[in-house]
Amino acid sequence: MKITVEERPDSTEVEVLITCPAVDERVRAAIAALGALDRRLVGIVEGGLAVVDAADVLYVESVDGTAFLYGAQAVIESPLRLHEVEARLAGTEFVRASRTLLVNFDHVRALRPHAGARLELVLDNGESVIASRQFAPAVKRKIGL
Repeated sequence: MKITVEERPDSTEVEVLITCPAVDERVRAAIAALGALDRRLVGIVEGGLAVVDAADVLYVESVDGTAFLYGAQAVIESPLRLHEVEARLAGTEFVRASRTLLVNFDHVRALRPHAGARLELVLDNGESVIASRQFAPAVKRKIGL
């Protein structure tokens, strides 16, 4: 893969041009990764609104019908339901790990087998979350198993 960067001081925005013989899995992955860079989520913190980059979210968990965005430093309540957050993050590194959990695979550092055919996902902040046995195959596919 060849990467060329051209600086233009007169440009008003970043433009990415992909030239390829055919759109394959690598091209799709590059497009998804680039699209994830501009994804932002809005949440409620201390009575005010906060905007967070999706890339900074470790995981999203639904508790009593309310979605919470877990970052390295803070937990932010989302006005969206979990399935709505999942739809906004389609095509990114977020994977459904259970009925109530989305995990950002960019922050997963290890996978361990867990009781009942479940998987333990260790995040880069040291925290662990559990992928249910129903969603464990999707998590394994994400890493190529």
